[in-house]
Amino acid sequence: MADQITDAAFDESVLKSDLPVLVDFWAPWCGPCRAVGPIVDEISKDYADRLHVFKMNVDENSITPAKYGIRAIPTLIIFKNGQVAAQHTGSMPKEEICKILETVL
Repeated sequence: MADQITDAAFDESVLKSDLPVLVDFWAPWCGPCRAVGPIVDEISKDYADRLHVFKMNVDENSITPAKYGIRAIPTLIIFKNGQVAAQHTGSMPKEEICKILETVL
């Protein structure tokens, strides 16, 4: 299962990570977010040795979503070496998320 991350922990856990990082920006009231959530949890298990996976609740953390221009959720951002390597907004099937991941990994 993907860990929750906060604004305070973002730089250390995401930007300074040795591995690529997938961050799911979401909110509990968002229907598409609830659809993507279990997929992100599966990816967390499937890619555990190659990728860190976090979820950030945009209602509880406003600094990081604003910094990355998050205006719609769910938004998935893949960070590699502290930089945005890929980004997608909206619900998508696991296969599509994995295709994007494979281009970064």
